[in-house]
Amino acid sequence: MGSPARRPHRLLTGGAVALILLATIATASYAQQIIVGGGFRGAPKWATRQSFDGAWNYCRGYYTSDRREAGGSGWSTDFPAADNNFSVRLAELTTVRVKLAANRQPDNVVVRLTDMLLYRCPMLFMEDVGTMSLDRDEIEVLRSYLLKGGLLWVDDFWGSFAWEQWEAEIARVLPPGEYPIFDIPQDHEVMHTLYNVTRIPQVSSIQFWYRSNGDVSERGYDSPRVNFRGIQDEKGRLMVVMTHNTDISDTWEREGENREYFERFSPDGYAVGVNVVLYALTH
Repeated sequence: MGSPARRPHRLLTGGAVALILLATIATASYAQQIIVGGGFRGAPKWATRQSFDGAWNYCRGYYTSDRREAGGSGWSTDFPAADNNFSVRLAELTTVRVKLAANRQPDNVVVRLTDMLLYRCPMLFMEDVGTMSLDRDEIEVLRSYLLKGGLLWVDDFWGSFAWEQWEAEIARVLPPGEYPIFDIPQDHEVMHTLYNVTRIPQVSSIQFWYRSNGDVSERGYDSPRVNFRGIQDEKGRLMVVMTHNTDISDTWEREGENREYFERFSPDGYAVGVNVVLYALTH
């Protein structure tokens, strides 16, 4: 695992992130490339022992869906562009050493929830979890991973039905009587790990944003606001972070597709992402 970024003397804002991102786009000073256009490309690149050498990997959790949600594609939602683009920006915005493949692009991996290589991931990303259905082995290994120090971030699931299914599945992993879900307050450390995040933005997928002429609530009255929630262990360490009724990952996947979309959403989306990763690396 790479060393986390050094804390600056003054917390940066989303505007500062925007300036840094625009500067790196303009100068093209990094060898790694942003994927433009998004969309699923190819089969999962499964984690192997060679995937881990002490640097940081974007680990995407693989799961089975028992139904389909509009705008989602199960475990592969926003894959692989979100994984790649976030990793590129993490290397640019912090001193975290990101694992690179032979082609010098980030060496992102997909991990089955029963794979013991999961324990090599300090953090696990999952999307569209309102369609997730876990089996007994997945539940046991995921519980062990989280209690041993791992952090799971789930994103891009919308509305009450998706929330209820996710809530029921994570309750099988972390019983709510012992590990209740709570709303993460604005003064929580994860909001200020590096960037001073004052709110979690509501972001729709770029396709919905195009179709709706700039709307950001994909389920209308059933997704009126973002829910930023967590589950912590007995010592107060976040084990699970949830961004419900928003699509933070699309701010990474689609950053190179539309300048207006980028300027409105990507700086805040990257600030949230960097904060969560650095929290995972330092707790």
